[in-house]
Amino acid sequence: MVIASNGAGAMLTRRGLLGGTVALGCLHGIRIAQAQAPFTAPPALVEAARKEGKLVIYTANFAEVMQDIVKAFNKRFPFVRADVVRGPGGQILTRVKSEAAAGKLIADVVDHSDRALMLEIDNLFLDYAPPNAGDFLPAALASPKFWPSFTQAWVLAWNTELAKNPPRNWMDLTKPEYGDGRIGQVIGPSGGTTWTRIMFERQVLGEDYWAKQAATKPRLFPSGAPLADSLVRGEVQVAPLTYSIIPQKKRDGAPVESIFASEGVPVVPLAAGIPKTAANPNAARLFLDWLLSPEGQGYVMREQGSVSSLKTWPVALPGFDPAVNKLWLPELKPFQDLLKTWMEEWNKTYGYRQ
Repeated sequence: MVIASNGAGAMLTRRGLLGGTVALGCLHGIRIAQAQAPFTAPPALVEAARKEGKLVIYTANFAEVMQDIVKAFNKRFPFVRADVVRGPGGQILTRVKSEAAAGKLIADVVDHSDRALMLEIDNLFLDYAPPNAGDFLPAALASPKFWPSFTQAWVLAWNTELAKNPPRNWMDLTKPEYGDGRIGQVIGPSGGTTWTRIMFERQVLGEDYWAKQAATKPRLFPSGAPLADSLVRGEVQVAPLTYSIIPQKKRDGAPVESIFASEGVPVVPLAAGIPKTAANPNAARLFLDWLLSPEGQGYVMREQGSVSSLKTWPVALPGFDPAVNKLWLPELKPFQDLLKTWMEEWNKTYGYRQ
C-alpha cells in the first residue's frame, strides 16, 4: 500500500494556487506487522494516573467512536474515569480558545480533526511525544505537540436496500442515475475532514469534478453524523463518508455498505495533544500513549474503521487492497494556502451559503 501526497509544499506553482491540479508523489509503502506486542506503561506513570483517577477529552471525532475507544482503554486501565465532550471541529476550537482565555480550560486531551487549525493554539499545549514517536509518518504530524490518534479515511457508502447499482469509484457520483437528491454530501465548510475530501476531488479527479458532481443536485448536510443517519433511514441512497462510522452502523444492523475507491482514499490524521493547564496530565499521557501504541492503533483499525499513520500497520484493514487502493494525504502548506479560494469556489458551485 502507498500513501500519496500532492507533493506541492513550497514548490506549489501559481497555477496550482489558482486552481490547477498538482502532481501526486509517493511518500511511503506501509508494512503490516506480523505480531503485535501488548502496550506497557512505566509503573510510575500508571500510579500517577491512578491517583488522578479521571480524564476530560474534547474531541471532534464521532461521539460513539470515542466512547468506544475509552471503553477499550478502561479494560486496561479501569481506574481512570474519562468524560468525553464532543463537538464539530469549529466548536471545539472556539471552546478551547474561549476557556483558555478565561483561565477555565478543563480539557486534559484535545483531539481535533483539523491539524492546521490546531496550529493556531499550539502555544496552549505541552511538549508531548508518545514512546513510539519515531514510528509515525512525518507527513501526518502538524507539530511535535500533536499526534494522529485517529486517521479518518473517506469511502463511498450506500444503502443496500435502495442503491441496487452502488458506486464503485468517485466518478460514479457524477452519474445522472444518482440525481435529484439521491446523493448526500457534507458541506465543504464543515471542517478539515471534508476540506481534505474536496481538495482531493479537485486535485485528483479534475478541476471540473465539482461541477459534474453538483449537477446531480446532492442533498447537503452540516456534518457526517446526520448524513450517516439519513443514509440509514433511506433519505439518501449514496454518500461519501468517513469509514469510521460504517462499522458502528453495521453492528447496529443498518443496511449500509461501503468501498474504498480505486482513484484514491483521502485520509485525515487527527491532531491530539495535552493542554498546559491539564488537571490530569498523567492520565492524559497514559491515554494517549496507549492510543498511539500499536495496541491502541490496532484497536481503532479493527473496531472503528480507522487507518493508521504508523509506518507499520499493526493489523490489515478489511476491504482495503494494498495493490489497488492508495491513501492520499495533503501536505500542510497547500492545505492551508488553498482553503479560502477553493472553498469559495466550492460554495458557489454547490449553491451553498453560510
